[in-house]
Amino acid sequence: MSASPDDAAPRDPLSGLVAAYTPRFAEFAFEPGFLAAVDQHVAAVRERLHASGPELELRPVDREALADYALGFTDVLAENGWCEPVGQDFAVCRLTAICWLVHRHQLLAA
Repeated sequence: MSASPDDAAPRDPLSGLVAAYTPRFAEFAFEPGFLAAVDQHVAAVRERLHASGPELELRPVDREALADYALGFTDVLAENGWCEPVGQDFAVCRLTAICWLVHRHQLLAA
C-alpha cells in the first residue's frame, strides 16, 4: 500500500541544508571572502527572524522560524530554476549561513 501525499511527513529543510552545506565550511579556511559573505548573511537572516528592533545581545534562533525561512527561500530558488554553482553566489552564501545558524544553535539536536 502506498502512502498518499496527505500521509507524507512535513519536509524538514534544515536537515537537508545541513547535509548539503556543512561541507562548505571547509572553504572558509582558504576563502576569507566567502567567510565574510556568509557572516553578513548570518546577520541578515538573524535580522529577518528578529525584525522587532535593534538589539545589543543576540537572541537564540527559533528552529521553527528558521525552518520556515529556509523552506521559503529554497522554494523560491526551485521556482526560479536555480542550480548550485561551482563557486559561491548569493544563494550559496545564504544557504551556508542558514546551515551555520543550525550548527551554532544546535537546532538539529534531539
